[in-house]
This record gives sequence, structure tokens and C-alpha cells, in this order.
Amino acid sequence: MINEETQQLINKGEMLPLMEQFYTIQGEGYHTGKAAYFIRIGGCDVGCHWCDVKESWNANLHPPTLTNTIVNNVKEFANTVVITGGEPLMWSLNYITNLLQNNNIRTHIETSGAYPLSGQWNWICLSPKKTKLPLEGIYTKAHELKIIISNNHDFKFAEEQASKVSENCELYLQPEWSKREQITPKIVDYVMKNPKWKISLQTHKYLNIP
Repeated sequence: MINEETQQLINKGEMLPLMEQFYTIQGEGYHTGKAAYFIRIGGCDVGCHWCDVKESWNANLHPPTLTNTIVNNVKEFANTVVITGGEPLMWSLNYITNLLQNNNIRTHIETSGAYPLSGQWNWICLSPKKTKLPLEGIYTKAHELKIIISNNHDFKFAEEQASKVSENCELYLQPEWSKREQITPKIVDYVMKNPKWKISLQTHKYLNIP
């Protein structure tokens, strides 16, 4: 049970339910191959059946951690942080991103967009899900749109979502990992016919790194 003082700190973003944090190589999307420090925050109600971090869904399983402590762990490793989840926008991210940017650390987020945008971002990767669609306000702010493809209908969904982002937004189609052998050839064919899209692969899984 979280006491009132802790809850107030969580509400202000001065504590966050930290699931894990680690230094690795970004494996997906526009920044694939770049070193980055990942901060994974617990809590998500979007409910993707193919999610590979379902242990992140229940925020109560992940202890509230002082945001200052989280940021202090970053400083010696990286100049770029990726905040992910779960769904990180369930929490106020103004405090952590201000701290990071004040330390000359670039801030990236990976989000479904289902909650109001908070925080100061150098890069927003929007990955919409059919189960809980993004709020309208985030589409024009996204630098990257990443759609997970697990069936043929997802291509239609991808086009619907692409129609809402800015013309400068980078567009990616990524095969759902458990179906990658069947889906990847379909994405290759689709991208060749629709070259505004690019292919994103989960290269960190091929490399066997976090």
C-alpha cells in the first residue's frame, strides 16, 4: 500500500514505478543501432495480446523509485535516454525530462499515445494500438510512427494512423516478433509498393541483447 506522501511524489513525477533501467543499443525504428539508456516504467492498460513485457502492466509490482536516483544512474552511461513501458504517459514525465535535459541528456519516448503527453522530448516514437487509440493531440507531435504488423488488416490500420501524423513524421512497419517469419515478407512487399514506409526490425532480439 502506497502512503500519502509517496503518492504525492508520484503525482508530481518525483517518484516513478521503475521496472528496470539498462544501457544498451536501440533495436527498433529510426534510431536503430545507437547506444541509449532505457528507463522502463511500470503500468499499462492498453492490453496488446502479443506484448513481450506483460510483466510491466501492473504498476504495483514495480517499486516507486525517486526520479533523482533514476537520473543519477543515467549520467555515467549515455547522452540519450529512451523512456518506455508499459505505457509511460500514465505518469507525469515533466520532472524526469527536465532533469535529464538539464544534464544535457537527450530524451526519447516510446508510447501508444493513449494518455496526455507530458515531458520535454527530443524524439517521440508513437506506436498506436487498436485496443486503445492515441489521443488526437499527439499525432502532429510525433517524429516517428511505428505500427506493429501481426495480420493483413494491420496494413489498413497503419494507413489510417499515417494520415494523422505530420508530413515529416518517419513511418515504420514492424513485424510482430512471434509471427516475423510469415509477416516480414508481406511487409517487404508492402514497403516496396508504398515507399513512404520503412521496415523496422527488433534487431536487439537478433543480437540477443536487452
